[in-house]
Amino acid sequence: MSRPQDTRPMSAQTENGVSVPSYNGANVVPENGASAKSENEAAAMCNDGADAPCENGRVMPARPVPPEAPAQDEAKDTPASGVKPPVLEINRISMRFGGLMALTEVEMHAAQGEVTAIIGPNGAGKTTLFNCITCIYKPTAGEVVLNAPLRPGDTDVTRHRLGKVKPFEATALGMARTFQNIRLFPAMSVLENVMVGRHCRTKAGILGALFRPRYVRREEEAIVERSYQLLKYMGLHKYYREEARNLAYGQQRRLEIARALATDPYLLLLDEPAAGMNPQETLELRDIILKIRDEFKLSVLLIEHDMNMVMNISDKIFVMEYGCLIAQGAPEQISHDPRVIKAYLGEEFNA
Repeated sequence: MSRPQDTRPMSAQTENGVSVPSYNGANVVPENGASAKSENEAAAMCNDGADAPCENGRVMPARPVPPEAPAQDEAKDTPASGVKPPVLEINRISMRFGGLMALTEVEMHAAQGEVTAIIGPNGAGKTTLFNCITCIYKPTAGEVVLNAPLRPGDTDVTRHRLGKVKPFEATALGMARTFQNIRLFPAMSVLENVMVGRHCRTKAGILGALFRPRYVRREEEAIVERSYQLLKYMGLHKYYREEARNLAYGQQRRLEIARALATDPYLLLLDEPAAGMNPQETLELRDIILKIRDEFKLSVLLIEHDMNMVMNISDKIFVMEYGCLIAQGAPEQISHDPRVIKAYLGEEFNA
């Protein structure tokens, strides 16, 4: 069956030999770091009554006000000067499925601006913990607290207790994840898959979609521009018109990370991102994660079985077995911990 005709108001132009997306013939991809729009058009966007902040005459993506559901649990927290509070607190989480105790009083935290790894054998409860953090599961006991910085690197935070928060609300609060099994939209284009991630940062509603006023059209252009920039950052911009299912496995993994970045998170959760990759792809992924942490000023929470990768990029490691936390510490400590060696590594790891 042939694919339905593409009726999107998007055409293709060429930038250094690579076609790039555009709206109504106007290139929306910035060249050499500058927007392709004229300064007058950009200024008009900033003065058109939109709520998004502007920088150098450009509309920049803004994190929306946190959803109302968890508002009753929010509180300002200003720690001592220079002290960064953990971006994520997991307080004695337990999760029961009938007679199975998947998690038992797990307690850990993820620090701001660091890569925190969770390791353990299959069935240890790592993905279940991720599902509790991202509000897919509601823990049987305990709580998850998200400390949202007002700006990247800030020590002033807003605390969000996630007990009553829904998954889409958690995303709006600044938490994004990838999955152990790739979860892309296979029949959609590479660009469209990333554009989906911008949904939580858009303002246009049903009426805007129906009547398409000027601010809605400009918002759509900004979504395309931002999505293309992320594809370029991940080295996938040449394939922006390809269907996602046509990408190689490693490219699909990078596309999933690009979609997560499109939500403008400050906490990125990666569930076995190197699974199924060859050694070269794993090395490239390691560099990408560190680059994302430094340039996007993100905190990263990582589940991974590749111990070379974990030991080389992690600031702190938590080790789980049978739903319990059995060890925590720096990579050097974990690699020599006899409980970890017995439960997971099998033999002493030489970092």
